[in-house]
Amino acid sequence: MAPASPVNLSPTAWENRYLQGTTGWDLGQPAPALSQWVESQGPPENAASAIVLGAGRGYDALLFARQGFRVTAVDFAHSALAALAQEAAAPHLSLTLLEQDIFSLLPEWQGQFDYVVEHTCFCALDPSLRPAYVHLTTNLLAPQGELLAVFFTHDRPGGPPFGISIPELRALFIPYFEMLSLDPVAISVPARRGEEHFARLRRR
Repeated sequence: MAPASPVNLSPTAWENRYLQGTTGWDLGQPAPALSQWVESQGPPENAASAIVLGAGRGYDALLFARQGFRVTAVDFAHSALAALAQEAAAPHLSLTLLEQDIFSLLPEWQGQFDYVVEHTCFCALDPSLRPAYVHLTTNLLAPQGELLAVFFTHDRPGGPPFGISIPELRALFIPYFEMLSLDPVAISVPARRGEEHFARLRRR
């Protein structure tokens, strides 16, 4: 597991990154692996619900909302959600914005979602919080709900982004999820090529 970093990971520090424009994780578009999955599925049945953790400016949240999902986007950076709110005002989008720490979502949102969507949230957390993240995602999902995740699987020390190995991923999640797939991302943006895996995990 990657060691903890002396970098400030507080809500204020993340908000300051948005204000200063030091948002290297922000692609300005949805994660290609998530776009590919959404496009392959077509519109969801029964207006499936999804929650996007650490949504940032909301490219992934908007991707799912435009496809017909009922989406909840969560971030504690006010500037990021303010940018998303402008896009979310478009008609016919079912998109709820929550400005709060993801770890404060329970118990209010227990079992409320068909999908949890992960991209650049897990890798931004201090590695000591990974068991709490697994607990959170498990409990946000309805029975048989799925975690759709783009994980950073690089082996560079420190972070963020904090990398994780495939054996570490399996050890963390398999006690609580059935791993439907875990594959290298072939369509990463150039700066992330060879450093991402896309996972589909179903709550046990």
